[in-house]
Amino acid sequence: MLDHLLIAVALAMDCFAVSVVCGVIIRQRETGLILRLAFFFGFFQALMPLIGWLLTNRFSQALEAWDHWIAFGMLAFIGGKMVWDSFQGEESSTSLNPRRLKTQLALAVATSIDALAVGISYACTGYNTLGQLTLPLCLIGLVSFGLSIAGFLLGERFGEVVNKKVRPELLGGLILIGIGIKILIEHQALTF
Repeated sequence: MLDHLLIAVALAMDCFAVSVVCGVIIRQRETGLILRLAFFFGFFQALMPLIGWLLTNRFSQALEAWDHWIAFGMLAFIGGKMVWDSFQGEESSTSLNPRRLKTQLALAVATSIDALAVGISYACTGYNTLGQLTLPLCLIGLVSFGLSIAGFLLGERFGEVVNKKVRPELLGGLILIGIGIKILIEHQALTF
């Protein structure tokens, strides 16, 4: 049980960091938005290990070879766009908007792609039935949901302070790019 909880917390850290950025950008309490973002983060964090587990027998090597690059590419693209937009001034209307459904889904997918590897590891360590995966997947989803809410609230709380000192989109973009780089480094460390 403890290892499942630790895996869930480790997977939820990217969701937490991105939620902090979203809270800094929004700077106000929007309960519906917070719950929707947290739901998407939790849902995709739980879904990706399931997909990894389901596809392990057929495509595990191909997925494992590319999942980190896909996650990095998505996060670097979104983060790079945020950095670019931060230098375009107030007239830039194309900046990252966490209120957009498309943005929410892109962030949720990008932060959860590396969780495919967890599903592959479950398949390789003897999780043979969906029933055996129920507890780990529920924990992953619930922890990601909870930490996403906490991250958003933390970002909202300190958003005014951050906005006075730093452009939130510049900070957020750099954090997303950093998460993408972290995913690449972790994958490279595992392959050595």
